[in-house]
Amino acid sequence: MDNVLVVVDDLEAMKAFFLELGLTLEGEATVEGPAVGALIGLPEVKATLVTLRTPDGQGVELDKFHTPVAVRSGPESAPVNALGLRRIMFEVEEIDAVVSRMLKHGADLIGEMNYDDTYQLAYLRGPEGIIVALAEQLK
Repeated sequence: MDNVLVVVDDLEAMKAFFLELGLTLEGEATVEGPAVGALIGLPEVKATLVTLRTPDGQGVELDKFHTPVAVRSGPESAPVNALGLRRIMFEVEEIDAVVSRMLKHGADLIGEMNYDDTYQLAYLRGPEGIIVALAEQLK
């Protein structure tokens, strides 16, 4: 996998959220024109893209569509069992410190648990309702 796309309305808030989580900024650009429109099936498209990378090189792309305006297909804070891509999980170290940092950055804690004493897990809801799961291997 190269990256996961997250369409956002507040690009700066989402970028800050993922940077606080520990991703690094790889690039930012605005794209538009017939070739881009033909590729993604949206005529007269204009979007700003932010590409971020996890420490192990996995990508998260944030896209803010200026034209056509993004369409919300469900409630902003859809539950984890809603159809479609519902969360992104990251492996972290010192999960309690990461959760604490993200809560100070505006995330809401959905829940936490230990799984078979091998993983500590936490689900957070970030800007625009995105669900981010964190996992720390314990053994």
